[in-house]
Amino acid sequence: MSLLILAAFGCLTGVTTVLFGFGGGFVVVPLVYHVLISGHSPGEPVYDSAMQIAVATSTAVMVISASMATFKQHRAAKLVRGYIWPLAGYIALGSVAGAVLASAMSSNGIRIAFMVYLGLTIADCLFREGFLQNSVHTKRNVRAIPIKGVTIGTVATLLGVGGSVMTVPLMRRAGLSMAQSSALANPLSMPVALVGSLMYAATGQLETAGINNGFLGYIYLPAFGLLTVGSLIGVRLALPLAGRIPDKLHAHIYVALLILVLLALCIN
Repeated sequence: MSLLILAAFGCLTGVTTVLFGFGGGFVVVPLVYHVLISGHSPGEPVYDSAMQIAVATSTAVMVISASMATFKQHRAAKLVRGYIWPLAGYIALGSVAGAVLASAMSSNGIRIAFMVYLGLTIADCLFREGFLQNSVHTKRNVRAIPIKGVTIGTVATLLGVGGSVMTVPLMRRAGLSMAQSSALANPLSMPVALVGSLMYAATGQLETAGINNGFLGYIYLPAFGLLTVGSLIGVRLALPLAGRIPDKLHAHIYVALLILVLLALCIN
């Protein structure tokens, strides 16, 4: 896959970070996974750890893209106060467990877990009331729920998705709009990005031999660099659109993108 395509997908990552709070995971993980398995053979360390590398690289890209999106949205007063802390702290705790669990699982096991998780999330958004058409009259306290925060951190770091696919529906069902929910997904992805990147960099060095050139632990540095540059461009391009998509359409596009990612992962 050419460097230009990696940069272009990085730009798409920046766009989805701002508009949907994805943090890039749903774009980066399938992309890097297919790049790695297409360039290596079964039995090679990189091939056998392709999903761990894809998740780790996604998590590292998320540090940059989610940080920039959070900063820009904060300056534009698009972040709803009172929904970040202490939920972010519980997510950070779960991130440690998620990175350790990912290192212990096989690459194919993580891929299957990713696909199952996406399928369940899509079904939840489509069939459970409160996502496609939220109730603005229902306000729930989602900040101080330790079990939900730890679960989000564990699953998000394990799959490299930043937690947006859990935090966006959570905020949505708390009565927030899609624009507000997507904006909050970025600061809530930061604990996953920071803790996960550190853990993947360390565990990859300790547990896997043969993937040293061009890697920092499990993080694939060439892909990280290109995707990061592209994502910064995408964030800038998408910021003028933030909050301007009609709420119901915004929710439907969110689910449609999840379906596309699931289909991409099904193609091995």
